[in-house]
Amino acid sequence: MDDVKTQTKAVYEAHAAAWDRERSRVLFEKPWLDRLLAFGVAGDCVLDVGCGAGEPVAGYLVARGRRVYGVDFSAPMIGMARARFPGERWMLGDMRALDLGETFAGVVAWDSFFHLTAEEQRATLPRLCAHVAPGGALLATVGPAEGEAIGAVDGAAVYHASLSIAEYERLLNAAGMRLVAFTPDDPDCAGHSVLLAAR
Repeated sequence: MDDVKTQTKAVYEAHAAAWDRERSRVLFEKPWLDRLLAFGVAGDCVLDVGCGAGEPVAGYLVARGRRVYGVDFSAPMIGMARARFPGERWMLGDMRALDLGETFAGVVAWDSFFHLTAEEQRATLPRLCAHVAPGGALLATVGPAEGEAIGAVDGAAVYHASLSIAEYERLLNAAGMRLVAFTPDDPDCAGHSVLLAAR
């Protein structure tokens, strides 16, 4: 387990093209993304943390009239996102050190935040919250309960972890946010466990 924890970036860089080919474009995320977008209006900027190659999440946000600032630690992923949406902002960066000096109407960490260890999540969640503007919201996928798991990208192992929803709520409250919704293993969202918080 320990070696898998440290190889997430290498896996996404080595398997970026395969991940992009295999990534579902069905947009099962739409109901949750729409809930996030309800906290803002067209023209707002949404920060997409762990944006990957930009599809389908960033693409949907752009289609809904939002500007996107995408951050990912995989150079091949950022390259694909930039090629697809050259009018948006894309940055190679690590969410664990995120400090952009600005706030956003929405922050999305879809299928990214849960790759951090429990300790990294405790340190990073306040960083994400600090980028949420007043009246804005944060949307993230986590686990259904506290624990660790191993997933796969193109056959390569990747690490997943989650805190308990009670701990997430405590961290959110400490960062000046409130938990709006949490659905573990959402059957309408391809089994993702999703939390939505608002400032």
